Amino acid sequence: MADIATLLEVGGPVAALGGGAAYARAKHPAVYWSTVGLPVSTARLLSSYGSVMEACGLTVAPSRLRVLAVKATTRREVRPVPPRRGIIRPTSTGLRLRLRLAPGQEPADVAASAERLRHAWGVHGVYVTTLKPGVVELRVVGYDVLRKVRMPRKAVGGFLKVPVALREDATPFVRDYRTIPHQLTLGATLSGKSMYLRHLIAGLAHQQVALVGIDCKRGVELAPFASRLSALATDPEEAADLLPLLVEEMEDRYDLIKARQGIAPSTPDEEITSDIWGLPEHERPVPIVLFVDEVAELFLVATKKDEQRRDEMVTQLIRLAQLGRAAGIYLEICGQRFGAELGKGATMLRAQLTGRVCHRVNDEASAKMALGDIAPEAVLAACAIAPERPGLAVAGDTSGGWSRIRTPYLSLGDAAETCRDSAHLVPDLPALKPFQP
Repeated sequence: MADIATLLEVGGPVAALGGGAAYARAKHPAVYWSTVGLPVSTARLLSSYGSVMEACGLTVAPSRLRVLAVKATTRREVRPVPPRRGIIRPTSTGLRLRLRLAPGQEPADVAASAERLRHAWGVHGVYVTTLKPGVVELRVVGYDVLRKVRMPRKAVGGFLKVPVALREDATPFVRDYRTIPHQLTLGATLSGKSMYLRHLIAGLAHQQVALVGIDCKRGVELAPFASRLSALATDPEEAADLLPLLVEEMEDRYDLIKARQGIAPSTPDEEITSDIWGLPEHERPVPIVLFVDEVAELFLVATKKDEQRRDEMVTQLIRLAQLGRAAGIYLEICGQRFGAELGKGATMLRAQLTGRVCHRVNDEASAKMALGDIAPEAVLAACAIAPERPGLAVAGDTSGGWSRIRTPYLSLGDAAETCRDSAHLVPDLPALKPFQP
């Protein structure tokens, strides 16, 4: 009886500790990782590193000198050599580890074994980044950071840079307009596309940037940010009048570049390789970011007159996408559906949009239109997004790289308040005055 009583006395705290760990793992994964997951995963990695690398085919035969040295000093078996491991650096979401590859290995070999390493070490994910020739970094993520998004404290932006979401490897996804000037963002209703748009506008609101909106849903998406917008069109008729003004503004900026650099006025805009960033700061015009929500509304036509207007608007959008970067005009094209069946010019416009973000869509064709031409394997990832995870998306660019991201929650009231607080930063653009809300 005394033994049973002792077991009960010991078992009570142990059960409470186990229950607390299970609760922390389910409700507070960051706390669980810091207290339990990190020590356990580190011990598992250190104890099984050599055998795991050998099982994954990431070892090479030892050199003759090593074989002779081992045979001369010990009697143990000469084993294959894994990549040389660096210091393990813990993080709030996982750990980082550098590997120096053995001769004959390449980073693709390690990346192909990432899923095996994840299961062997009992972590949520393993991501491989090449630092320099012969050296890669393993970013180990201990838990699903996209389940409850918390942006890193170091996720600071910059001029025309907005940290808008979190990647699945726990690094911030930064929308950099200087690097990727134009982007296509797709998403069905309640997929999180509007939240993504809020973060972009709120992030740019405090910068010396002109924000222009085309929202053919009568302005319900962009009207709350009207205090910070330099121009807003709420239907196709207004958009048809606004887009020519933007094209004229772009041409005026090209004339400014020509005059400053001594280029002949007759030189076509397509042959000018410089941009507004080469101008002196006091002469440099303010950048313009054009947000187009529900781009399909610009393509839809009901009459012959509408078809002519549609063709003109699409042509102007394509011109802005082709030539706008050098003039400091950037496009953010959003919509629920985007495909060749929208009409003439849709595929040509998509080809000019370097960045792609695809939230949950209603059909595979839209995912293919967004990602199929840059990363075909990303299409399957976009089609697998569940409805109960709004804000989750697949982001890629024309380099072929892609990753899963998720936008944190930002209420419409907070985003609108940010725009009201920065209303004094609306630049003076006389050409857009008729459309300033």
